[in-house]
Amino acid sequence: MNWSEFIHMGGYGFYVWSSYGLALLVLLLNLYLPLRRRKTVRRLLLEFLRLKEQTR
Repeated sequence: MNWSEFIHMGGYGFYVWSSYGLALLVLLLNLYLPLRRRKTVRRLLLEFLRLKEQTR
């Protein structure tokens, strides 16, 4: 078996590799989106606490 046969996988290569690509995209989004949300929540929380301290 050579690399070309491995990549084509008997005619199913497009489906197999696109499935791997989609799974990788989902995994990367599962890492990125919570980190981005955490940054936003921390910023909002700090702003809220600053405003609360100013009203005292």
